[in-house]
Amino acid sequence: MIRKSGSRLSERIMLHQHRRAPTDSLRSHGGPPAQSDRQRIDRWLWHARLVRTRGAAAALAEAGYVRVNGARIDAPGRMVRTGRMVRTGDVITVALDRRVRVLKIMGFADRRCSAGAAVVLYEDLA
Repeated sequence: MIRKSGSRLSERIMLHQHRRAPTDSLRSHGGPPAQSDRQRIDRWLWHARLVRTRGAAAALAEAGYVRVNGARIDAPGRMVRTGRMVRTGDVITVALDRRVRVLKIMGFADRRCSAGAAVVLYEDLA
């Protein structure tokens, strides 16, 4: 139980709020806002429902099965990393289950949504 001892508690709370960076409110729900102009490739693959888990999306990108604008995504130590940010208009080529999908990024989501809503995140070019 927290006891309020005069105005000390309120002073401490105000000090804590003052120290907090303005971007903390964006990160508090776990992701960038939907109107962001870029997003990590593994996150976008997961939000667009191309893979079932985010770990599978990262593994797919690390294994080299994903290309962004023709550039292969390789191991994290290389110039183009798994955590590479993609932007609206980028063309992604993904090799999935004996099928190659070519997609143009049309937008981003701040959460994983239903399959019907995820279709608006990309345009199928293949």
